[in-house]
Amino acid sequence: MKSLVAELELIACDAGRLIAEIRAGGIDVTQKGDGSPVTIADARAEELILERLAKSFPDVRVVAEELASNEGMPEGVTGNFFLVDPLDGTKEFIKGTPDYTVNIALIEDGRPVAGVVVAPGRAEVYSGHAGGARMARMPQQGAPEPIRDIAVRPLGAQWSAVVSVSHMTEATRTFLDPLPIGERVSVGSSLKFCLVAAGEADIYPRFGRTMQWDTAAGDAVLRAAGGSILTTSGADFVYGPKPGDPANRFENSPFVAFSGSVGQLRAMLT
Repeated sequence: MKSLVAELELIACDAGRLIAEIRAGGIDVTQKGDGSPVTIADARAEELILERLAKSFPDVRVVAEELASNEGMPEGVTGNFFLVDPLDGTKEFIKGTPDYTVNIALIEDGRPVAGVVVAPGRAEVYSGHAGGARMARMPQQGAPEPIRDIAVRPLGAQWSAVVSVSHMTEATRTFLDPLPIGERVSVGSSLKFCLVAAGEADIYPRFGRTMQWDTAAGDAVLRAAGGSILTTSGADFVYGPKPGDPANRFENSPFVAFSGSVGQLRAMLT
């Protein structure tokens, strides 16, 4: 698994450098069918990732955001598969902030067992698997340079909540109000998971719509760092195709990511 994660780090870093290069040259913004923004950087980064994954892991299926958007949600996805979001936080990317990421995760039996999150604007790399989680620096070329192992922090008397920049909802505010929240930090993309995983925040609730490729890599890093995630009803948070409307086949349930244990989180939610 360590060698797999190392390869995913290389692929995600190369995609991140491509995105940064495109951004430096200026970007044109168009809209998908659902009204969400998309840029050439999304498409080009996904092409790079799909090509590299096919070469390195030819037997593992890939579910990727832009491919699903253009060709429809894939059918018959079973067993192990990759989830790819080539540019998470497109709105932040367009605004010129550094809070956008490249996300690649491996799913096994409904769980994210390995994941890499690269934040090109911050030159940061987060990765995780069963052996633990780490933070690294994204250099101008080549493999990431290790900085430190990361782990969630013990809960204190007051907690730091991380919330979405672009998708803050009244349901989120209502959920947080009874909790001992000392500060609320607004961050875009899957970096919210990484802040909890790195011991810089304690809780991340998300009640708005997300897709599995939005969360799987950050979720993998968080679980590897000792954190937990459950649906807002206290059920296990799992990945894979869902029954019903094909457009929602890879949609997530609302969830809460937490620096404490699954037992602590479930007690809070149920």
